[in-house]
Amino acid sequence: MKNEPEEDVFSERLDLKLWGRVFRHAFPYKRLLIPLAISAVAIAVVDASFALVTRWAVDDVVAASGSVALGPQIATYIFLTFALGIGVWIFINAAGGLANNMSHDIRRECFKRIQELEFAYFDHRPTGWLISRLTSDCDKLSRIIAWGSLDLVWAFCLVIIISIILLALNPLLGLMVLSVLPPLIFVSSYFQKKLLLSSRDTRKYNSLITASFAEALQGLRTSKALVREEANLREFEGLSTKMYQSSMQNALQSAIYIPIVLTIGSIAAGIALWRGGAGVQAETLSLGTLVAFIFYAGQFFNPINQIAQVLVQMQGAQAAGERVLSLLDTVPGIADSEAVQARIAKHQQAGDDSDGLAPDGGRQDFETLEFRDVGFSYTDGETVLEGFNLVVKAGETIALVGASGGGKSTIVNLAARFYEPTQGAILLNGEDLRDRSLDWYQSNLGVVLQGPHLFSGSVRENIRYGRLEATDAEVAEAAARVNAHQFITELEEGYDTDVGEGGNRLSTGQKQLVSFARALLANPKLFIMDEATSSIDTETEKLIQDGLQSIFEGRISFVIAHRLSTIRTADRILVIEKGKILESGTHSELIARKEHYYALYTQQFSQEQVGMSV
Repeated sequence: MKNEPEEDVFSERLDLKLWGRVFRHAFPYKRLLIPLAISAVAIAVVDASFALVTRWAVDDVVAASGSVALGPQIATYIFLTFALGIGVWIFINAAGGLANNMSHDIRRECFKRIQELEFAYFDHRPTGWLISRLTSDCDKLSRIIAWGSLDLVWAFCLVIIISIILLALNPLLGLMVLSVLPPLIFVSSYFQKKLLLSSRDTRKYNSLITASFAEALQGLRTSKALVREEANLREFEGLSTKMYQSSMQNALQSAIYIPIVLTIGSIAAGIALWRGGAGVQAETLSLGTLVAFIFYAGQFFNPINQIAQVLVQMQGAQAAGERVLSLLDTVPGIADSEAVQARIAKHQQAGDDSDGLAPDGGRQDFETLEFRDVGFSYTDGETVLEGFNLVVKAGETIALVGASGGGKSTIVNLAARFYEPTQGAILLNGEDLRDRSLDWYQSNLGVVLQGPHLFSGSVRENIRYGRLEATDAEVAEAAARVNAHQFITELEEGYDTDVGEGGNRLSTGQKQLVSFARALLANPKLFIMDEATSSIDTETEKLIQDGLQSIFEGRISFVIAHRLSTIRTADRILVIEKGKILESGTHSELIARKEHYYALYTQQFSQEQVGMSV
């Protein structure tokens, strides 16, 4: 079963309040907005002026009854042409600049907000959803504000100017020609909606076909092994048929729409020719005025079509605006309180960084970390911890073992303040963590996860990621302390070797060693290992174990390990089940008790022996 990509929801009404909020992002760029608006009005005036110059020339020729010098008219045409070119140039440059600036600003605000949000926000939001907010949604909004809104200014101005000119030249004939506007507006609005929806369906199925191609190529061996060729072909034919149907529907709608609009325009021109011709014969209307009327009757199509197109696009993009604004409106669930912010501001104003205090004016050291009657439930209501108590001192290493889903990762996530307790409190040196600076606290964390993630760039850049000011010597020292220096120097370019996207040019073990060096270089006061050795070979695990003591020294450390051999030297081993501590003690103490930990250890040891014998 394939999930269809998220599409915009078409809204029947424009939310003016929402678009007002979106348009505020353009206000900082008045240097672009003002020339943009002026150029749009100027272009509309110039567009409407060509027919008047033609009227002027025709009437002069008729009045002269022979040859006449048309120098003034030609000069005016040339002037209008240059003015139009300059106006369009200003319009394009200003609109392009506004679109790029707005897109940059909205993306930056969204990215900033994403980084401020707590882990819980991402638990139920897939990566693709967030990427869509930062890419396509931001692009849609910036394009519509910069190009669409100003197209509306030009189109509305042109329609109004033409209407005023027609009524000024001949009120009765002007009203007759303008009578075609309501059906022209209705037809344009109706078909633009239909074209938008069918075009969106075509793009959607095209995306699904592309995804189907990619998936089929990636899973070719599996498909052949399971003899899935026929079933895959049927699924692909279904997508291809739907794309064909939506494409044909779009083409049919276009084939109907354009002739109808041309017919309405022809009716307007016919009315002008019919009534205007009679006026020319009766000498109540000049021939030049008749020519201008016919010209204006045909000119109505472009601005009306543009207005309908932009308004429909705004209706279609309204969902994008709602999603972007909802992201920007999201208040981080974990953030500094007003009291903490006030203390940070006060400490910054003092301007004395040599007082040995943290940015919030509190103690810098991590002497004790205490869980006091901590309870935690996820947003879906599932309770993971209840009445959990634990005190850890600096220099202690706490190992957490037990079955999956028992609450081990929740405990370390709470310790890292990635989540906050729903009951009780976590205290640092006896003070509630919520009364300390979040940024300062998390800057003192070192976290190594089961799946090490490296960023595109060199080995050196990845180790230095958490402490950009570190020297090359400090980078090499951190790598040496976790036994990563040797393999790094054996790489083709040593520390300058590009690790590739996600570190794909290194083995899992090598990536893990780099991630340990990165964590150590940051010199954290609280260190967390979450299944960091479960997916690596025993040789790499031995290298990591040899370097762990240098990482644990003097720090509060939490270790979650599937391989129990990794945590034999821990100061305390906690057996966690359903958010409760079943056992606590050193490795030798727990083995001697022959209870839960003993059962886990002996079972794993037996499995390893069987694996080795096989």
